[in-house]
Amino acid sequence: MTSPIGLPVLSPAELQRYSRHLILPQVERSGQQRLKAARVLVIGAGGLGSPVALYLAAAGIGTLGLVDFDVVDVSNLQRQLLHGTSDVGRLKLDSARDRLHDVNPHVHVETYPTRLTSANALEIIGDYDIVVDGTDNFATRYLTNDACVLLGKPNVYGSIFRFEGQASVFSTVGGPCYRCLFPEPPPPGMVPSCAEGGVLGVLPGMIGTIQAAETLKLALGTGTTLAGRLLLVDALTMEFRTVKLRKDPACPACGTRVITELIDYDEFCGSADVAMIDGSDEVREITPTELASLLLDGADVDLIDVREPREWEFAHLAGARLIPLGTLGDALPTLDRSRQIVVMCRSGQRSASAVLQLQAAGFARVKNLAGGILRWSDDVDPTVPKY
Repeated sequence: MTSPIGLPVLSPAELQRYSRHLILPQVERSGQQRLKAARVLVIGAGGLGSPVALYLAAAGIGTLGLVDFDVVDVSNLQRQLLHGTSDVGRLKLDSARDRLHDVNPHVHVETYPTRLTSANALEIIGDYDIVVDGTDNFATRYLTNDACVLLGKPNVYGSIFRFEGQASVFSTVGGPCYRCLFPEPPPPGMVPSCAEGGVLGVLPGMIGTIQAAETLKLALGTGTTLAGRLLLVDALTMEFRTVKLRKDPACPACGTRVITELIDYDEFCGSADVAMIDGSDEVREITPTELASLLLDGADVDLIDVREPREWEFAHLAGARLIPLGTLGDALPTLDRSRQIVVMCRSGQRSASAVLQLQAAGFARVKNLAGGILRWSDDVDPTVPKY
């Protein structure tokens, strides 16, 4: 049922639930009806997606879409409050749907148990009014940005790392997009993920709540959003700074509009499964099972771990030696070119970069441990802790 002005009617139960909104002069009944009519897509049901989805559901967003393909792990529970201990092993979307329906049964939750890709992004995003970026990798951020620009959808951005976070609103009329701020992704492995670098559990709650507030203002059409500004949050010192952003006329997405279709963002961000040097030398890999068999047979293998010392202390393979990726260049003289070298990290991405560096330095017998110690724990030795 809709009202005479084309907005959905609020039931008596909804009027009671949203009473604190209805007395706000910036919201009132018509504003709450706009929230009920809104369709918001949240990409990621993890650290940022948890507070975003919880507060948007509580606020009465009518349709809430969630994109995620992961399962709940016990290491998520320190910050991902959509999920509980009893949800470990479940699909995050199943856990999220149950929790959001408990928060507000009036909200319609649509789930997409898939990875957002160039093949499905336009179709998924095109069905929503506002997109909230709760992702944790550069490939999906650039994909989300480009899809939002192509479709003319506002993109509510947030990112977190250790004690610091950022938030903004991209792809609004006349405003900048994510590419205006970051024209090119950083080299692979230069910026550790939260799993590799850590994150204060409360930080995604802070940034995610800010994203939720920006989303509600966009849906209500009231207030001043972060469009054209980047909010920087330092939870360690509890300082907030705002940096002005300008639309880049040369931006290939929102400026020159050179980007007219979605590309391969894994390749663009250098995170494709097979990396190259000068288009010819690919990273040679060895699986954990293959490596375990070699070691069992007594093969002479030099195991190099390129993670950070704090990661090494948490979990490492027996017989490996620690050479953090940033110090690998200085350590080259200590490596024996005649020995078989296997390089490892948490998931195989940083070690792939290390293999490329070693191959460029003339090392011929070097391989990357496919999947890193995470896959080693899955395939060979489950006593090796995962993080």
